[in-house]
Amino acid sequence: MSKHLDWRPKTSEIPTTPGVYRWFDERGRVIYVGKAKNLRGRLTSYFADPLTLHPRTAKMVQTARDLQWVMVKTEFEALQLEFTWIKEFNPQFNVQFKDDKSYPYLAITVENDVPRVFVTRNRDIKGAKYFGPYTKAWAVRETVDILLKVFPVRSCSAGVYDRAVATKRACLLGDIGKCVAPCVGRISTEDHRGIAKKFASFMSGQDAEFINEIQTRMHAASESQNYELAAKLRDQVVALETVLARSAVVFTDQTDADLFGFADDELAAAVSLFKVRGGRIRGVQGWVIDKELDRTPEEIVEYALQHTYMGVGPDEVPKQVLVASMPDDGPALAQWLSELRGSKVILRTPQRGDMASLAETANTNARHALAQYMTKRSTDFTARSEALSGIAEALALETPPLRIECFDVSHLQGTDVVASMVVFEDGLPKKAHYRRFNIEQTTDDTDSIYQVLKRRLRYLAEPDADAEADPGKFAYRPSLLIVDGGAPQVNAAQRAIDESGVSGLRVVGIAKRLEEVWQPGNPYPVIFPRASDELFLVQRIRDEAHRFAISFQRQKRRSTLESMLDDIPGLGEKRVRTLLRHFGSIKRVKAATLEEIADVSGIGPSLAAQIHSALQPKEKPENNN
Repeated sequence: MSKHLDWRPKTSEIPTTPGVYRWFDERGRVIYVGKAKNLRGRLTSYFADPLTLHPRTAKMVQTARDLQWVMVKTEFEALQLEFTWIKEFNPQFNVQFKDDKSYPYLAITVENDVPRVFVTRNRDIKGAKYFGPYTKAWAVRETVDILLKVFPVRSCSAGVYDRAVATKRACLLGDIGKCVAPCVGRISTEDHRGIAKKFASFMSGQDAEFINEIQTRMHAASESQNYELAAKLRDQVVALETVLARSAVVFTDQTDADLFGFADDELAAAVSLFKVRGGRIRGVQGWVIDKELDRTPEEIVEYALQHTYMGVGPDEVPKQVLVASMPDDGPALAQWLSELRGSKVILRTPQRGDMASLAETANTNARHALAQYMTKRSTDFTARSEALSGIAEALALETPPLRIECFDVSHLQGTDVVASMVVFEDGLPKKAHYRRFNIEQTTDDTDSIYQVLKRRLRYLAEPDADAEADPGKFAYRPSLLIVDGGAPQVNAAQRAIDESGVSGLRVVGIAKRLEEVWQPGNPYPVIFPRASDELFLVQRIRDEAHRFAISFQRQKRRSTLESMLDDIPGLGEKRVRTLLRHFGSIKRVKAATLEEIADVSGIGPSLAAQIHSALQPKEKPENNN
C-alpha cells in the first residue's frame, strides 16, 4: 500500500466533533461505515504506517478510494446514523454487523399490565417502547442498572415474576431496592405503571423535571444535615444527567422529510441535505456553490430545491421539505413539489422539536463544508498561482506579487485607535511578520493610514544592512501594498509613499461595499470577477488584516480600562478583584449603573461615584475651526 494517498484529507480539514464516516471503493460503493466521538482522532489513526495496522484495516484502507464524513451533535446520534447506514449499504468491511443480530435496544413494555424494562435486539415486541440503539449490550445494561435506583421498575423475566407471585417472595432486586416488587403486592400495579411511564418519559428526554425534583430533595437533605441521603440523591442526579445527555428522541416511523442546512459568505455557499425516510436518516448530500452573483440565502435555498428535485420521480419527493430560510415564492415551490409527488408536500422552516434539532445539525455540516472548501481553495498551489498572476495582470504589475502587505485601522468611536499589518507570501499568511501599531493622535481613517504607511516605509527608505539576512525585518520590500478602504484611503497611502522617497511601490485599496479594488488617482476601480481566485485571495488578506486589527484594539481597550481602575483613588488591588468578580468583566463594570456599583461589597456610594465617573466616556471639545 502506498504511504501517500492522493485522496487522503488533510488532518486540519477533519473536524474534532462526533460523527459518522464512510469509506468508498473505486466504484463508489460504501465499503465501511464507522462512528467516532472525535472524527479527527479516529480517522487519522487509519493513515498510520500500514505495518502497524491490523491486516484487515490495512486491506480496507488499501481498497478505499474516497472518505466522507457527517458531523452530528452527540455520540448517540452518531450511533443511530451508523446503524442506519450499515443496514442500508451492507458494507464489505462491517463484518460484525452482517449476521442476523442487530444493535441492542432498551425496551419498556408500557402497554403490559405490569410493565418491564429490559435489553433486547428484537424490535418486533408488541406494545414495547424502544430506546437506542446502543453499541454494546453491557453499556445499556449498565444504564438500566443505574436508572433502576431512581425508577425501580420491574426488570425480571416472566418466569422469575410468575415464581415470585406463586411463592409470595420477592427476588433479590426487590430486596435491594431496585424493584418496587409489584409481584408480592408492595405496590399496586397502577402505581408501578406510573413508575414505568416516568422511566419512559425520562428516557425520551421529554421530562427533565425529575432532575430538578431530586436536586430539591438533595438540598433539603443537606440543609437538615442528612448527608448520607444527600450523597445518595447527588449520585442519582449525576446518573440521570449522564443518561439524559446521551439519550435522543427517535423519529416516528411515519417521518418522511428532506431537510436542507445552509451556510454562505460573500463568494460561496454550502448546502447540506439530510434525507429522513421511515423515521431514520437514509442519506446525506452536500454541495458547494460559487456565487457568480450576489444571492440571498432564500435564493440559494430555491436553487438547491430546483437542483435536487428537477427531473426526479414521484417517490423521491418526500411529504415534507424543511428549509433554513423560506424563499419568497414558497407557495409556488410547494405547489411544484406537490405536483412532482402527486400529493401534498409541506414546505416549511422547522421551529422546534426533533426537526429543529436536526436542522441545526444540517447547518453545522454546511458550515463545515464551506470552511473546508475555503481552506482547500486557499491552500491549493495552482489556485494561488493563478490568483497572483491574475492580480498582476489586472493591476499591470511586471511580476506576480509574491509578498503582499495589507493594512487596516480599528477604533472604538474614535478612541483607542490602532492599526495592523499582515503579510502574505506566495498567497499564504506569514504570521511571524505581522505587526501592530498604536496611533496616538489622528483626525480620521485616512490620516491613520497615512501615519502607519509613513512609519512602515521609513524602514524601506533607510534600509537595514541585515535585512537580507533577516527578511522578517521591515526593510524586506513588499511586492504590493493593500489598504482596507476606497479611493480616499488609497490616495492617503500613495501620499505617504511619495513623501517617503521609496520608488516602485504599488498600493491598492479594497472597498467592502462592492468589493472593488481602487488605485491611486484612478476614478474607476478594478472589478475582479466575483468568483475568481484573485478576488478570493484579496478578500482573504483584507479580512485577516481586519481580524488582527480588531483583536489588538480589544486587547488595548481592556488594558486601558484596567489601568483606569488602578488609577482611581481608594480603589486598591483587592477592591478591583472584587469588582471584576462581581460583574465578570471590565466591560460590564463600565456598563454598570451607579447604583449597581454601589451594591458591590466594600464599595460605598462615594467610591462608586468615582468609579462610575472615571469609566464614562469623556465628551470631546467642539472644534470651532
